[in-house]
Amino acid sequence: MFMDPHFITSLWPQLFWPLIKILFWISVGLIIANFIEALNWTHRLASMTRPFVRFGRLSAVSGASFSMAFFSGVTANTMLAEAFDKGQLSKKEMVLANLFNGLPRFFLHLPTVFFLTAPLIKMAALIYLALTFIAAMLQTALVVISGRILLPPLQLEQGEQEKAGALGREKTDWHQAMDKSVRRFRKRIKKLLYFTVPVYILFFLMGKQGVFDWLENFFATHVWFLAWLQPQSLAIVMAHVTVEFSAGLAAAGALLADNSLSYKEVVLALLVGNILSTPIRAVRHQFPYYVGIFTPKIALELVGLSQILRLISVIAVGVGYYFMTPG
Repeated sequence: MFMDPHFITSLWPQLFWPLIKILFWISVGLIIANFIEALNWTHRLASMTRPFVRFGRLSAVSGASFSMAFFSGVTANTMLAEAFDKGQLSKKEMVLANLFNGLPRFFLHLPTVFFLTAPLIKMAALIYLALTFIAAMLQTALVVISGRILLPPLQLEQGEQEKAGALGREKTDWHQAMDKSVRRFRKRIKKLLYFTVPVYILFFLMGKQGVFDWLENFFATHVWFLAWLQPQSLAIVMAHVTVEFSAGLAAAGALLADNSLSYKEVVLALLVGNILSTPIRAVRHQFPYYVGIFTPKIALELVGLSQILRLISVIAVGVGYYFMTPG
């Protein structure tokens, strides 16, 4: 395989260039996260989500990460990793804060998903997006409630309040903040390269060997538990799982156009495809960049827990839609 001319020509577009982009954006996120901390903007960002943060007993860093996640997931996760390394966050809170960022991730991808789905499946697109939004809200609510139960109450004494206020008022020169960010970045760049590069290459080779294709085909062909779906719906699920989301949408659009399926049946098929395909793609694409931010063990835990919580939320919403909507 390694001497195959096709394999050699695929290295730049499929391995080296994507890897360079991942390393670049993780590096940018790391510098931005350190820059925000150096300028003492953490409390300002956290104020945007104060009601959720207070109820969930999350710290200002978690709130700031949530706010930043609307713009950059890499920077948001880097803020959590930096705070955890410094002992500002417990592991329990870091995990909950990462799960807390599920709602911002939804909004980051919303424009792309909307303009991809609307032309193909029309009204079903609005229903599908509404259900996935409810699932994201449910995930956020579960995280906040879990924080309320699992995390100790936040105790900010008078002296600490004054200290926090002083930090908020303290002004740092932008040049000094950038210097501080670059120094911290240099300390972490070795870890970034040490973990991200080999993991990404390993997953690339696994993809070339067909490991992920085998997994996706396995889930697509062992669908006895989807007997409640219309037979035509399975084409949408299989296209979604074995190819990609756009292929499932194309199949759905064709079946809607000839009236083979109703809006409800199309939406349910897309939700099932979402449930089956996302965990594999998360491990394939999300885990390699997570190991550049967190340790490999923590990265695996975060990816796994986020997928379990997402599955619970989407299944709950899908079951509710199935029983509450007329066929």
